[in-house]
Amino acid sequence: MKSFFKYLLASILGVMLACAILFFILVGIAGIVVSSQDKPVSVKPQSILLLKLDQPVHDRKPSLPIPAISPLSFGFDNQIGLNEILSNINKACKDTNICGIYLELSTLQAGIATVEEIRNALLDFKKTGKFIISYSEYYTQKAYYLASVADKVCMNPMGILNFDGLSAEVLFFKKALDKLDIEPQIVRHGKFKSAVEPLMYEKMSAENRLQIQTYMGSIWNHIVYQVGLQRGIEVGTLNALADNMSIGSGKEGLESGLIDSLMYKDQVLDLLTERSNVKSVKKLNFVSHNQYARVPKSRSQKGLAKNKIAVIYASGDIVEGEGNEDQIGSGKISRTIREAREDSAIKAIVFRVNSSGGSVLASEIIWRELELARKVKPVIASMGDVAASGGYYVLAAADTILASPTTITGSIGVFGVLLDAGDFLNNKLGVTADVVNTNRHSDFGSVFRPMDAEEQQMMQRRVDESYLTFISHVADGRKMDQTAVDKIGEGRVWSGVNAIENGLVDGTAGLSGAIEIAAGKAGIEHYRIVELPKLKDPIEQLMMELTGENTMNHMRQELGSGYRYYRQLKSLVSSSGIMARMPFTIEVN
Repeated sequence: MKSFFKYLLASILGVMLACAILFFILVGIAGIVVSSQDKPVSVKPQSILLLKLDQPVHDRKPSLPIPAISPLSFGFDNQIGLNEILSNINKACKDTNICGIYLELSTLQAGIATVEEIRNALLDFKKTGKFIISYSEYYTQKAYYLASVADKVCMNPMGILNFDGLSAEVLFFKKALDKLDIEPQIVRHGKFKSAVEPLMYEKMSAENRLQIQTYMGSIWNHIVYQVGLQRGIEVGTLNALADNMSIGSGKEGLESGLIDSLMYKDQVLDLLTERSNVKSVKKLNFVSHNQYARVPKSRSQKGLAKNKIAVIYASGDIVEGEGNEDQIGSGKISRTIREAREDSAIKAIVFRVNSSGGSVLASEIIWRELELARKVKPVIASMGDVAASGGYYVLAAADTILASPTTITGSIGVFGVLLDAGDFLNNKLGVTADVVNTNRHSDFGSVFRPMDAEEQQMMQRRVDESYLTFISHVADGRKMDQTAVDKIGEGRVWSGVNAIENGLVDGTAGLSGAIEIAAGKAGIEHYRIVELPKLKDPIEQLMMELTGENTMNHMRQELGSGYRYYRQLKSLVSSSGIMARMPFTIEVN
């Protein structure tokens, strides 16, 4: 026994020592990478910018200089920033050493509005006369939508092209909760506020089905119109192809005019060799997205511009406090807006929001700071893939609100959820509770009992008050009557196109367009962009990854397409207090 403990202790010490050595090695590698990323990259003549969007595309690239280490798989994760992609494409327009762009789209991990912004940047690139070639072994609808701007859309002869239209699938958990003897206590305002429907029903309500049909139809109509514009195909023909499931194989894609050529990878390389005017495939010079991001951008003037435009990024669930890298913390974002307001060198603010909502209190805190900022300098709101419910609340005070036609927005409504899990804990786990109160409702919110009638009335009153505050902010910001806001509110979800029609949005533009509008309203021509909040130091970010403080990206990688179900259930179960949240996660594939 004595020997056993001796060897056990030695093994534990060995593991701890190995982990410590690994940690210092990784920190050293990170330091080397950080220093190497400061070195500019030079581009050879006749180079091709390679855009391979096979990693999650977020509005802003995180500070971590090397791929994040996944403790679940011991593999590596990585992320791409939309801000860098747009900057790279814009830079390539003017770079005489870049002769074209090669899109490799067998995998595309980006929201549909994000794809829209990249697509628009590529359309601007085409105006320079440089080529765009796209290739994939499997085109999802989203990937094909991006590829449709290319001069030549190529696909593997045995590849698959998905072109069947959009479909919405909503999960409902009522039966599961019934089996577990868990009863959700739900209070809401807005007949379209369907965020809590998965806990209440076994299928969509008529109102929910109507709103989904409306915004999905709007998004699909925009997609087929834009594809038809680039491919020279009538919208009616494209819808017939989708209705009849006429597209699937490469041959069918070629015959329909959606695909230009069926090619193997080596043949695509030959095509790129020809287009870039080099002697052989070996002479092809690809510049990756990450490499090109380190190429200095040409300046039209000497020195550093004094005037600044602040781009403030807010992505994720809206929570009280500081939040983490995947959340919009009311403390961090409100402080960032306040600092931008007080900085005299910052002449305008672009508030970039990508959120389906969250805490009403946190949303109110952020809204207040944006309202104060608007009184001092121009504030332009830029919507990403989704800016709905609390995601709309926080930007309602902006001077100008911009969205993509495929952005999901609206959902102006409020709800509250408490869970009565007393029967579950007692019947399934044998756990009971006894309580001593000083007042009648001291144990309000306990999971061991349902709300009584008085408590339900109180919750409904709070929800109604929060809703009235929400629509009053929208009415003030949009210069609308509260009654008019209420008619387009009640929790209803809209597409970007719908939102322009009903007055919630001013126009369509991406992040780059929002910055240009901000500069125009501020009356400045020469300026530089400052991106806020400031990112953590790369070494600090690495330590967070290693200590497991930032696990959502790893969970997303491990679960793949199943991650959205996990996130939906987690968001519903973890909701507490008064919430302004989207009904469900929306993805267009």
